[in-house]
Amino acid sequence: MKGPTTVINYLIALVLILSLNFILPRLMPGDPLQAIYGDEAIIAMTPELKAELVARFALDQSTGRQFWAYISSLLRGDLGYSYFYNAPVLAVIFGSLPWTVLLVGLAIIISTLIGVVLGIESGYRRGRPLDRALLGVLMFASGFPDFFAGILLLLFFGVVLGLAPLAGATTPYAGCGGLTFLTDLFKHLALPLTSLAMVRIASPFLLTRNAMVISLGEPFILTARAKGCPDKVIRYRHAGKNSLLPVVTATGMQLPHMVSGALFIEIVFSYPGMGSLLYNALLTRDYPLLQGILLVLTITVLSVNLLVDIVYTRLDPRIAYAY
Repeated sequence: MKGPTTVINYLIALVLILSLNFILPRLMPGDPLQAIYGDEAIIAMTPELKAELVARFALDQSTGRQFWAYISSLLRGDLGYSYFYNAPVLAVIFGSLPWTVLLVGLAIIISTLIGVVLGIESGYRRGRPLDRALLGVLMFASGFPDFFAGILLLLFFGVVLGLAPLAGATTPYAGCGGLTFLTDLFKHLALPLTSLAMVRIASPFLLTRNAMVISLGEPFILTARAKGCPDKVIRYRHAGKNSLLPVVTATGMQLPHMVSGALFIEIVFSYPGMGSLLYNALLTRDYPLLQGILLVLTITVLSVNLLVDIVYTRLDPRIAYAY
């Protein structure tokens, strides 16, 4: 019963978000078209374009028909038109979304893997010098905001040492391909990825360490020791595997914070992802693009959280019985 209930809960959340995205511009004072597109765009519009937009959004009809027109447009992939980029909103977003997915995806994978491995080693050596050193270093690193860590890395490795590019995702007009392109890509990605992942290693580390400490006192660990299992097998196959469940949950909960952190990181490094796109949309008051970006990010976060919930019950079927 857990699976269908979870999907229904997320569908309800999605409907509420879509309704809020629809209602807010219409609750603002003045013309709804003015709330959607802004004063500057309305002034620059011709009467013919205004009439076309009124017909597209069904603004001259009842609220129910407006909502149906809004949902129908979303189902067709029509999120509106960006008057700054002079292109459909969905096309503009898809031009930047892969860069953010690459950055956030690699940051989650790297921070989780490093945090889990260090948490297993630290929990297995609880109270020893390595455990205390890891706790101190990671807690200190997690205290930095990700954008501040990015600024420090940019100044030191980019400006002072000149080892990394200062902006962008690739070298403009380089015309390279294959391995050369990948090398250039990861050279630009190194600093934003490091700054985003570095401050988030502490969360999976602490969860894994605490779960390891609890697991090492369980009877099945004593049984494994009595059977003569090597320390590495006990550490990773028995205690370590049993410590992964809270990390899965933390990964899903970490995604919204990772996405918001990536938005600031992209602005610091002029990385051509959703953060830079959102910043430009704010500067130019491109309201349709702003709405489209926030809607796409919200749906992405909801989808990943749903996936994490499903994976969690697959890892431990006993979780389903709690519902």
